[in-house]
Amino acid sequence: MATVGAAIALPLVRKRLKIPGPVTLAVAASGPLAVAVLSPRTRKRDVALFAMQMWAFTVVHEMPYDDPERLRRRLYTRYPIEVDSRIGYGRLPGARLQTMLEGRRGTKALDRFLTVTHWLWFFEPYAILFWIHFRHPERFPRAARQMAAVFDAGAFGYWAVPTAPPWWAAEQGLTNEPLRRIMFEVGEPLWGRYWGALYKALGGNPWAAMPSLHFATSVAGATSLAEASREEGAVGWAYALTLGFGLVYLGEHYVTDLLAGAGLVAAVRRADPVFAPSVGAVSSVVQRLERIAGGRPR
Repeated sequence: MATVGAAIALPLVRKRLKIPGPVTLAVAASGPLAVAVLSPRTRKRDVALFAMQMWAFTVVHEMPYDDPERLRRRLYTRYPIEVDSRIGYGRLPGARLQTMLEGRRGTKALDRFLTVTHWLWFFEPYAILFWIHFRHPERFPRAARQMAAVFDAGAFGYWAVPTAPPWWAAEQGLTNEPLRRIMFEVGEPLWGRYWGALYKALGGNPWAAMPSLHFATSVAGATSLAEASREEGAVGWAYALTLGFGLVYLGEHYVTDLLAGAGLVAAVRRADPVFAPSVGAVSSVVQRLERIAGGRPR
């Protein structure tokens, strides 16, 4: 239990205590393993294990921004603008969409709808996994394994290729045309004085744009649902495609980010048969540790 407690608490105080990054990463990564060893496998244990996995991901996702000035010197800004401009025939697709829809009847309602769709992403990947866990338990290990791999590989991308999102590039005058950040236009009047705290809590690293894990994980979830049921897959894909459109229109991501996210999912799914035996071997070791920790025969 001490390991679990440390995995939760230490990342929260790492800045104040000036704890080295490798130590923070090692302690955060030990949390899921500790949960697996401490308790025999049950549905509640699986939920706790995945929660610890996602807490470790959150730490890895935010850590590059612990030193914004240092990260700024490594920040990529031009290549997604150039690629997206080619995709948009000389204009950024997000700016083109905003120009096309600005001032039209129903646009404000669309802004709110797509913003809420974006916010729902903070629950959507986990809701899909829980649905699969309870409705299609035989498919859960593969779906959870692939979802975790997408999150982890995306976090590695944030460390290796820190990339600014379109709204930030536009604010810095790096784009050739204005681009609104519509989420702020909707969020500030909707949440009032709570908006600043909410955004700070959920926006730990504003330069984590490449690849788009919003789109990647929604595609991974939709694909897993489609393997279980055509109807469930249709719901998953409807959300993923709506979210993808919204991310570009709202100014949150480039089309390039979305393509990279979809490519990441394809790579994870292709690699899954190769790495699945290794994951199974690790699982066997964890199960033996569970039995030892519980005083049961090996």
